[in-house]
Formats: sequence, structure tokens, C-alpha cells
Amino acid sequence: MSPVHLPQRAAILPAMDRLLTPLLSPLLIAQALRLRARALRLPEPPGPRDGETGEGPALRLLILGDSSAAGVGAIHQDQALSGQVAAALAPHRQVAWRLEARTGATSRSTLARLDDIPRQPFDCVLLVLGVNDVTSFAPLRRIMVDRARIADNLTARFEGPRLIVTGIPPLAHFPLLPDPLRWILGQRAARLDTVLATQARETGHLYLPFDMPMQRDLMAEDGFHPSPLAYTQWAQALLPHLLDPAARERGPSAPPEN
Repeated sequence: MSPVHLPQRAAILPAMDRLLTPLLSPLLIAQALRLRARALRLPEPPGPRDGETGEGPALRLLILGDSSAAGVGAIHQDQALSGQVAAALAPHRQVAWRLEARTGATSRSTLARLDDIPRQPFDCVLLVLGVNDVTSFAPLRRIMVDRARIADNLTARFEGPRLIVTGIPPLAHFPLLPDPLRWILGQRAARLDTVLATQARETGHLYLPFDMPMQRDLMAEDGFHPSPLAYTQWAQALLPHLLDPAARERGPSAPPEN
């Protein structure tokens, strides 16, 4: 296993939100508790979490991550990310896919969960993760170490698959979140996104920044997760990167994760 790699710019200078967070912590905690008590909680949709479909060259795909990877906001996995990705790939590839995702997953919990996934070959891993790292106020350096270890473990367990990492959505634009919590989380999300992109670039992985409008029809009824339409658009945005390893610097990533 290769050594844990941290970006050369992982040492982040003190930022205003980092200075204000301790001062605002009683208010932030109160807002977070109020939001948790009032927020609509959507379940992970039913449906298969693995399957085979399509025609053409074989592609073995693992989708790994949090509630957006798990399809929260859709009523069935067919409408969720895994189903939409499989459907988009089917005309081009004989795809064997597996979904390993859980609501609330963080980089730390995902790292621990890898031990429970049977060893098998994958050609590509799609990692949808990060919002819960932000909302749990996990230390940035710990997140980076966990991400590096996730990448190393994926290489060791699944025969060196190509890793595609999705970007962090702009939490500062989530209308569900009240200020100042929204501003604090937005600053943390932007900083994590920058450092994850640097880490991916320096380790040769593909990082797809978030690039989708935060419009109402792309949000689920809880105002936080992707809608079925967003999952469809997300799958289409991912398609060229899943089909063509050379499509590294082209195209956007996707909607919110949690």
C-alpha cells in the first residue's frame, strides 16, 4: 500500500469562518438541532443494489458513498443515481454495478466500511462523499488522511480501479440552511472542495467539481437531496467520464450529497 498522500497545500491559512465558529458555536448548535428536529427525513429508496445490464465492452462499477449515492430523493433505485448511471451506460457497455452507500456516511465511516465489501475486481469506483464531513465539522486534515486511505484501500482490495471523485456542493446556496450556519458550512464546503481537488490532481485521480444549478426542480421535497431529474442529469454528466478515461478535465460533477 502506498503512503498516505496529503496535498502540498493542505495547510490551510486561518479563515474567517474558522475564527468565528467557536464564538458562534452556541447559536450554530441551536440552529443545527432545530433544523434536525424540523427537517423532512426521506428514506433510501428500495430496489436492487447490484446488477448487470447493457451490451458492449465490460465495465465493472462500484458506487460508494452517502445518501445521494444511495438515492435519497428518489422513490426507487431505478430513478436514483445507480439506476440512472446503469441505464446511461447500457447502450455502450455491458456494465456490472454494485452500490455501497449509506445515509450519513462520512469519509471516516466509509473507510471502515470498505472491510465489509467482498474483494472483487472493479474497473471504476465512483465516490460520492463529503457533505457529512462538512456538517459534522470533521477536521480537514483528518478528512484528507481518510480520503488517501480510502484510495489506497480501493486499489488494494479491488485490483486498482480508476477512481472518480465527485465534488462538494455549495452549501452556502442551500435555502434549507439558516444563517449563520449556512455561511459557516458553505465556507467549510468550499475549502474542502479545493483541497480534495488538489489531492486528486496530485495522486492522479479524477475530481469532478460540482456544476449544477440549485434550482427547485433539481431538489427533492426535503430541499436538500437531489430529485429524480437531478439524478438523471447527474448520470448524463458522469457518462463521458465513465466511458472515456481520457475525459479527465471535461464536464461537471453533480448534485448534493448527504
